[in-house]
Amino acid sequence: MRGRAVAVTGMGMVTPLGRDLAENLAGVSEGRTGIGLLEGSEGWPEHLRYAGKIRELPPLGDIGRKLTSQMKFLNRGSTLGFHSAREAVEGSGIDLEGVRPERRALYVASGDFTKIDHAFLYPAIKDATGGKWEDVDQAKLNASTLGKVNPFFLLESIANNLFSFLSAFFGFMGPNTSLSSLSPCGSNAVELAARAVAQGRADAALAVGCGSWINEVSLLELDGLGVLSRSKEGPASFRPLDARRDGFVPGEGGAALLLEDEESARARGARIFGRVTGLGNRIEHTGGRGFTIPEGVNTRSVEEALADAGLGPGQLSLVVAHGSATQRGDRSELGSIAAALGDSARRVPLCALKPYTGHMGAASDVAEIVFGLEALASVSAPGTPNFGSADGEFGGMRISASPQPCGGKALLSISYGVGGQSSTVVVEAG
Repeated sequence: MRGRAVAVTGMGMVTPLGRDLAENLAGVSEGRTGIGLLEGSEGWPEHLRYAGKIRELPPLGDIGRKLTSQMKFLNRGSTLGFHSAREAVEGSGIDLEGVRPERRALYVASGDFTKIDHAFLYPAIKDATGGKWEDVDQAKLNASTLGKVNPFFLLESIANNLFSFLSAFFGFMGPNTSLSSLSPCGSNAVELAARAVAQGRADAALAVGCGSWINEVSLLELDGLGVLSRSKEGPASFRPLDARRDGFVPGEGGAALLLEDEESARARGARIFGRVTGLGNRIEHTGGRGFTIPEGVNTRSVEEALADAGLGPGQLSLVVAHGSATQRGDRSELGSIAAALGDSARRVPLCALKPYTGHMGAASDVAEIVFGLEALASVSAPGTPNFGSADGEFGGMRISASPQPCGGKALLSISYGVGGQSSTVVVEAG
């Protein structure tokens, strides 16, 4: 992060906990959860019936006649990302007319499962097979597809579904890319946006994480990977960092950060929520064990991010863990934090926040930075919902189900994914 100082001037969120930033921050402060029973899931296995679903979207507002017709091509996850991005940009107070389009950067992390079920093809396939599925009549399939399948299904399914719409809506024509993977691609989007500003390639950069992981096929695939909680205690079953953990509960949402050159932001009188000061991104090998979490998954990325920020472990005020609540994942993450922070690992408050919303994939990466900045501003770290006690070797860490004081300025936000990819962001209070 050598170069220009990177300020966070805008934040936006829509999650199962709330329709905007204020509702989400209030929900965490009040200790609420957006996880509940999915409507229409009667008869499903009990552990697949719980998820974080957004019940009501924010008002759409005016998007202009030119783009109104294109809005219908946004899938569920992209729609959530759009709402959060709009709130971040508008909340920042930035006058985009004063920033040349080629100096506006955009990085979108979708990690989205909205269309993974391909349910839109079902009517045509049923016609072409007579419901028996052994053979397909190609002529019937073609004919039925013309009348029963949305001709724009490809636009709804591609990974950059939101990217082109946001580019057109805000006029972002500078450095950009669209990311599509599991965690930590939301954190990667923040990194790319921050580096674009720090390196002087952009004056404003928007980082968006979005996705929906709660349709039937998504739930079945996640269940097949063995990462979902059995939900025997309903929403209270999602207990990251706890010795009794047995997996996560999925959700959906969107979260966004608007980043600017700090000097320019201060010159226009912008509110500075914080600044991105350190980034670390590493891959750890699984030792031939395949699709799993390696030991020490976060150690090097945490060390790299702290070095990039010029901070020692003792200068941290708060650590927001990835907290997937899988047995192997949480053990590896806590071990990484202990190894990277040394004695400070038992001093700094540590929390995991996904039980407030459900695991939202790329959106969680960005949302947790927002929640962390609010914690620094209020000098209070959120509690980790449903936490009782950690594995014995981590019993001395400052993890609590209740809020904890967290005086200071530096936040460490960690994200990792199966296969060993890890990303860490250091953000300091404004």
